[in-house]
Amino acid sequence: MAEDDHNSRNWNTLPWHRQWLVKQAEGLFDFFQYRALNPAGGFFDLDAKGAPLQPNDPVRGIHASARMVHCFSIGHLLGRPGCGDIVDHGMTYLWNRHRDSDHGGYFWQVNDAGPVDATKQGYGHAFVLLAASSAKTVGHPLADRMLADITDVLETRFWEEKHGAIAEEFNRDWSPIDNYRGQNSNMHLTEALMAAYEVTGDNNYLDKAERIADLVIRRRAGELDFRVPEHFDENWTLDKDYRGNEMFRPSGSTPGHWLEWARLILQLWVLGERRHDWMPVAAKSLFVQSMALGWDRDKGGFFYTLDWNDTPDKRAKLWWPMCEAAGAAHFLNENLPADPFYEDSYRRIWSTIANSFIDHENGGWHEELTENL
Repeated sequence: MAEDDHNSRNWNTLPWHRQWLVKQAEGLFDFFQYRALNPAGGFFDLDAKGAPLQPNDPVRGIHASARMVHCFSIGHLLGRPGCGDIVDHGMTYLWNRHRDSDHGGYFWQVNDAGPVDATKQGYGHAFVLLAASSAKTVGHPLADRMLADITDVLETRFWEEKHGAIAEEFNRDWSPIDNYRGQNSNMHLTEALMAAYEVTGDNNYLDKAERIADLVIRRRAGELDFRVPEHFDENWTLDKDYRGNEMFRPSGSTPGHWLEWARLILQLWVLGERRHDWMPVAAKSLFVQSMALGWDRDKGGFFYTLDWNDTPDKRAKLWWPMCEAAGAAHFLNENLPADPFYEDSYRRIWSTIANSFIDHENGGWHEELTENL
């Protein structure tokens, strides 16, 4: 980038760029709003053309149902017609089908017949808290009841006071499954706790978010030069040899999560009235490391995982790290002292998204690309 361009307005001040972002958001709302709703309850997973992947008896994962509530609550707040109906559809399904009325908590996966996977997972419960908090912003009648319910479940079943974080998963009857502890579920809970704090003003949510961030980022990631470790035992001791689910628990470290934490830490810093000096330092370090080690300098995009020698392990390029990168670069630009690196990165990230990840033929985004994009 030319030197004088560093001194020009950043892209987020340009009306044309902001219109382009709105157009992209409208396209995604259009793609999912009129295709994903399952009349029998919950939502379909869609193929690249927007057709249901399992039209006859789809399995509904709780994270997908809850995320739809969150996204279309935002749409409703923006004044997009029809979004309130999507929120109501999702909230009803979460409350009536995912919630375990016998043992408490929420099932990981269900279908038309009932639970497919009845485990109680911290990752899924974090998204229920996010859904309830988001629905409260639009005044949904179930929001307060669900918010109280999920808060109690997280407090009494998942939260481990001695560590300042949550346990990972339980069987339906709340018997423990293993001694695994994971940063991913705690990261998403941090996001949900901040949302709950914003809609309630209850400092208990903010305090828990700050304690998780202190454990996972200030201490554990800080010990590794702000490469975020993923997998731990019950004492929160790093397990570098862990091999788990390739989607939710891949081995090594995931640069997309470094980016996600960079944004979350800055949000948490602002919500906490900027009282923790370590947070902006950590956010900058997380972003710089992700661009230095995770970004493919030759072809663009982020490698999905790195091994403990900082070598790309799973080399595919997924869509969601690009979203997190754009958000992190924006938050850094807006909340930290001006640095051309943030704006350069923001432009590079969105240009790669536009050229490679947006599906200009079908709408939506390509979920996963090869190393060569």
